[in-house]
Formats: sequence, structure tokens, C-alpha cells
Amino acid sequence: METSLDDPPSIFLIDLISFPSYFYIGYFFFIAVLLALSGLVSGAEVAFFSLKEEHHNENDESILDHKIKELLKAPRHLLATILILNNLINVFIVTISTYATAQLVGENNSDGLIIVVLTIVISILIIFFGEIVPKISATHHPLKFARFMVRFIWFFDRVFSPLSWFLMSLSNLIESRVKSKGYYLSVEELNQALDITSEENVSKEEKDILKGIVNFGTLSAKQIMRSRMDIFAIDSAIDFHELMDQINKNGFSRIPVFSESIDKIEGVLYIKDMLPYLHQPDDFKWQSFLRPVYFIPESKKIDALFKDFQEKQVHMAVVIDEYGGTEGLITMEDIIEEIVGEINDEFDEALDIGYKRIDIDTVIFEGKTSLNDFCKVMDEDPAVFEGIKGESESLGGLLLEINKNLPGSGEKIQVGKFLFEVEAVDRKKIKRVKVFRSI
Repeated sequence: METSLDDPPSIFLIDLISFPSYFYIGYFFFIAVLLALSGLVSGAEVAFFSLKEEHHNENDESILDHKIKELLKAPRHLLATILILNNLINVFIVTISTYATAQLVGENNSDGLIIVVLTIVISILIIFFGEIVPKISATHHPLKFARFMVRFIWFFDRVFSPLSWFLMSLSNLIESRVKSKGYYLSVEELNQALDITSEENVSKEEKDILKGIVNFGTLSAKQIMRSRMDIFAIDSAIDFHELMDQINKNGFSRIPVFSESIDKIEGVLYIKDMLPYLHQPDDFKWQSFLRPVYFIPESKKIDALFKDFQEKQVHMAVVIDEYGGTEGLITMEDIIEEIVGEINDEFDEALDIGYKRIDIDTVIFEGKTSLNDFCKVMDEDPAVFEGIKGESESLGGLLLEINKNLPGSGEKIQVGKFLFEVEAVDRKKIKRVKVFRSI
């Protein structure tokens, strides 16, 4: 049955009516299903790539969450799969619509008005129901949307794997041809460039600051933190009078508060919060003024930590190990010192620095001194002990790693151009080391 726009309207309507009802039902149903699939796939693209670490609860992970993580391990492959699937569905929608319209109005349509109108309508439907609505929904509920679609996407990720691989290979080839060539300098190369810079152009202080900036993104919290043995913390069980005595003796503005042991830190006490209550009795409940603790893993980079300090408006973080125990403590001041150098206030003593210089090549260090601080004092490259330090981050830990046993007082250990003489030890650790550097 064929008709055209030149036919009288009554005849055209009669032709429309004469089509079997199942044709219209099947056509609209199929288009609706394809539009829904297009919307779900488009939403899946936004949902998968909007997921962040806070959306995942490691204590409540399901099989679906594991599948999501597996797909996100290859983001470019996942994106290729979603784009292939979405475009195929949209092509099916257009093709079926064109075919149905041709059957309905015939192939002798000279103006093509019906085809044009249909194209506009289908395009609007695809944009609205296949793109806008699902992507808005996926933006607000990314994890739920991703869990709903992960099995579907997982199946087609395997089906389209050869095609995805081909398209990615082609994309990489094009990218490699058009991408402008740049120059990559490693941290070591930048440090070497600074070392050979003439002091006429850059002073030693400026050079140290530039080195601090270069190394800033490579340092972890463990490398610059104050170890747990050096943390001043107070027990939540002490009374208010004893608390004020501790505050007056130590002079810190922020103090971690623990219960039973330092591995159970309950909060941080800001001394400024106590100022209005200086004359309260001993049974005053000062524990109610504790503020939340910011815990970080020892592997966290200090550049990311610095941003967190700014965003969260905190100045102190407790470093924890893999078992949740307290490993150390790091402050905003510690991070800034990595760039500008040592910052001494009225409460800092020579002992806090951790070393005593005898001459330019002879220095006495505390065993707890970090290797990073040791290298800054000795003006050495931090990578000088990279191959031998193991997991050690302190000078005492380095000597234990090399010696394999706790050395005795007076024992000497040669490491490259450095001669380490152990001056003081106790039953557990190296307390003080004299370092000689040969030219």
C-alpha cells in the first residue's frame, strides 16, 4: 500500500487507519524500549566516571562493586564499549523509524515532509530521554545507577572487546601522530639542574626553597611526620588541674587526647577553647571540648595533605599504620618547613632540631632524625640511601637495616662516604649517632 502527500487528506487518513493495529503497537513499543536502553547506557557513562572513593564502602562491598572496580581499571576500554553500544542503539532507532515511515507513507513521497518531521521528533526524543534525563539522574545517584547497569555493561564489554581494542589502537595511533612533543624532566634531573645553578644567579636559600618545591609532591607523610615516641598527648582521664599543668609545661596550641593508649586517640584539644574556663574546678569536664581527629595513612603525599588541610581548615593530622595504630603526627608547620626550611618559634629548643654540628663534615644526630632531615642538614640528595634503607625512614632505622642487629655504643658503620659512629643506645633503639663525611 503506497500513498503520497499529493493524495487527498481523506485518502491518506484512510491509508493510515487501514494499517493493522499490531504494526503501530509493535513499532512504538520497540522504539520505547530502544530509547530506554539508550538512556540507561548514556546514564551509565556518567555514573561510572563520576564515582569517587567516598562512594565505595570497603566494609560493605558487593559483587557488583567488584565488577565496577574491574571495569574502571581500564577506563578507555570501558568508555569505548559504552560509546559503541549507545551509538548502535541510536542507529537502530533511526533505522527502524525510517523503515516504518517508508512503509506508512510509501516511497513516492516527493516532498519528504513526513521524513523530516520524523527525524526532528526522533532527535528530540533521543536527546531528551536518551541523554538529558538519564545523565541528570546518574549525576545525583552514580553508585546506584552504576550497580544497576554493571551486569549489562559487563556483558557488552566482553562482546565488543575486539572492536573496542581496534578503536583504541586507532585512537592511540592518531594521538601519537598529532600530539606535540614535549620534554619530561624527572625530580632527580631538576635537582641536578638546581645544583649546577650558579650562586651568582640564585642564592643558597633560594636554591633550597626551589628544591623543596621540586620534591614537594614526592614526599609522603611517613617521611616528615613526628614519630609516635615524640608525640605529646594527654590522657582523657586526667582532671582539669593536671591538664592545665601539662599545657603550661609544653606550650602546644593543639594537643591529641587519647584513652588508655596513644593508639586510641579520641580527639584534639585546642588550647584556645580552654581560655574562658581557666578558673574552673578540678572536676570540670574539659573532655567535652575535644574536636574530631583527622586520620591519614602513612603513604599519603604531603601535597595532597596540604590541600586537605586547606579545605578542612585543620592544622594537624594523626598518621596511622595499616592496623589502625598511631604511627606519628604531622602538622601544617611540618609541611611548610619542607619548602621554606626550619621554622623556630619561642618554644623550640636546639634539642628539637635533632642534631648538633661539630664542623662542616661532622654532625651529631639523634637516632630518631628522619633521613629526609639528615639529607637536608648534610646537603645531600635524598636518594643517596634509596637502595639500602628498606622501609626505614629514620637514621637509627637505616643503621639497624644495614647492621641487621642493634649495634653497641662506639660501634662504627661505613655507608658510602659516611662513617656512622653510634654514641648512645638503649635496649630497643639507637639514641644518638655521630656522622663523619669524607670528601
